[in-house]
This record gives sequence, C-alpha cells and structure tokens, in this order.
Amino acid sequence: MPNAFLLSRALLKFQSKSDDLLEELSAVARTPDGHLWLGSDEFITLERLTPMGDGVFGDHQTVHLKDFIELFDHDSEIDIEGLDYADGYLWVVGSHSLKRDKPEGDKPQKDIERLADIDRDPNRSLLARLPVLNGEIVPTYARDDGDEARTLTAASLRKVEGHNVLMEALADDEHLGPVLSINLPSKDNGLDIEGIAVSGDRIFLGLRGPVLRGWAIILEIEVEETDPGTLTLKELDDGKPYRKHFLDLNGQGIRELCLHDGDLLVLAGPTMDLEGAMQMFRFEDALDHSNDTIWSQESGKLHVLFDLPFTIGSDHAEGLTLMPCLNYENGLMVVYDSPARDRRASKKSVFADIFRLPDD
Repeated sequence: MPNAFLLSRALLKFQSKSDDLLEELSAVARTPDGHLWLGSDEFITLERLTPMGDGVFGDHQTVHLKDFIELFDHDSEIDIEGLDYADGYLWVVGSHSLKRDKPEGDKPQKDIERLADIDRDPNRSLLARLPVLNGEIVPTYARDDGDEARTLTAASLRKVEGHNVLMEALADDEHLGPVLSINLPSKDNGLDIEGIAVSGDRIFLGLRGPVLRGWAIILEIEVEETDPGTLTLKELDDGKPYRKHFLDLNGQGIRELCLHDGDLLVLAGPTMDLEGAMQMFRFEDALDHSNDTIWSQESGKLHVLFDLPFTIGSDHAEGLTLMPCLNYENGLMVVYDSPARDRRASKKSVFADIFRLPDD
C-alpha cells in the first residue's frame, strides 16, 4: 500500500501548563471559521486554537463543558475520543469505556491487585452537541439558514444510572451485549468509542473495540431533543435505535472517522493496548444504507488509502479533520497521542501532520 504523502505540518501552540494536554491529544475538528477544536484523554474541557497564518494555530482558549451541558460530575474524566462539526454544532463523544488500573512498578503484590481493579468514570458516557457561533461555543442561538430559521441548543444524550440511553440499548445487542455484561475494559477488547462523524441527523460512532474475529464496528444512530438540553435515540426505519456496520480493517479497530463526499474516512489502528502500524481507509457511500451491513475489502466499497508513518511507543494517530493545504482542498490533518520528541516544538507546542487525500 502507498505511504501517506505529507503535504505540510501545522504548529499547534497552547498556553496550558499541563504537559498531559500535549501528550494526550485524542480528537480534532475544524469549524468553517478556521478554528481548531481539540480534546484530550484526561480532561473535561475542549481547547480552541485560532489560525495565526503560515500554518500556525494559537491564541489558545479553554472551554469548560460543564458550562454548557450537564455532566455526571465535575471530577471524572470524559476521555474525549471524537469531535466533529456539522450544521452549526460541534459534536463531542467520550469513550464510553471501562478502565483497568495500571501496574505502577513499585510493589509486585500491589501491582497484581491493581490489575483486578476496574473503574467506571461516568463522564465517559458522553455524547453531546455544542452550538458554535463566530468561533465561540454558546448555550443557544437562533440561526437563519435562508429557507428556515431554527434554534440551536447545547444538549447531551439522556443519562441513565451512571451511563446513557445508548449503553442501555446496547446491553441487549447480540454482538455487544455479552461484552458489556462482563464489564470488559477497553484495553481488554471491551467497548471503546474512538470516532465520530455526523451528517444531518445521522451520527456514526467508530469502535476501537471490541473487534470481533478481525471485524471492526461502526454504530449508526439518530438523536432528537425531547427536553431542553436532553437528547434521546430515535427509532430507525428497521425499528431499532441503532445500526451496525462491520468493516474488514485488516484486524484493526477504529481510531477516528471523517465524512468526505458521502464516504467515511476511517482511521484504523491496533485495538486494546497494542502497538502497530495504522492505516487510512475509505468506506464508500456510507450514507446509502438503511440496515445493518458487513463490508469486506473485496466488496469494492472499502479500501486502504494509505499507510501512516509508524514509530513504536509514540506518534499514535488519534484525531482527524479535513484541512485545506497548499493547492489541495482536501488535505487531511492528523493529531497524535504520545507525540515523538521531534514533534514537540517546545514545552507548549506540537506539530500536527497534513496529508494529501488521494483522489479516489
């Protein structure tokens, strides 16, 4: 497969004193005004960067999600894994995953005990939309699209007993229900949402895990606002509140999604806590399906676009957004978790890559 063609790099300049922010970038979205919005594994905030010219993004602003939507609490991490912009809204999704404690290497017996501890951060079960107006997130505003006026409001998926209605619906699913029933953490091939793409009312959620006998899963849902600030799942044409699309990604899980001309660009990489190469796929005509589907690469609808550069222990591609670059309207920006040392321009800045999206 062809290697990725690097068009350019963008310098992301932050003001945060926390090294964790630059080390754990996990999501990015570009809004039509040119701003970049970024999320991190360990935070309950979003970060906004403004284009400064010459490929530099700065004037860092932090947005506290609790100011716009109701969180389960103000302490547990959201584990933001996906961002997308559509129709005036910035959408954000948490991993919805459980986590197993890490050994710390101090006392063997204590490390063995840590491996038995499974934690649930309620805020990880977050799916929310945030109105964006003139580069700012606002609680609500009236928008005139020409044909009709509508009011955009911040809202999140209905909460239910420490998670949300999506998790309630998946509990009885024939594929995902058994995984949820045994409380399997994300790094053990448990449920782990790591990508989002939105088109109108349709929301695609990419799963890093579970990967079932080498097949990755995209969930498709639609939501509607039933009460102020609260979204619920709509019943789809087949009577279910979600669809499943199974993809042959060479045994990899999904790390991010991005819509392009009706197709889904799929960033695929190792599931669980494995190290390995990552690839960019195109899933053609993703908006044309009204039932569950399964796609092999032999179908002609799913194929590899390019391989991403790979370094063991660093540069884990996590965030994805379309980014015009040079003479290419559809450059593809990628941000990285655990950036390599040469990607860190300074203590408060890091380079993102912009790849050429092949004509396909």
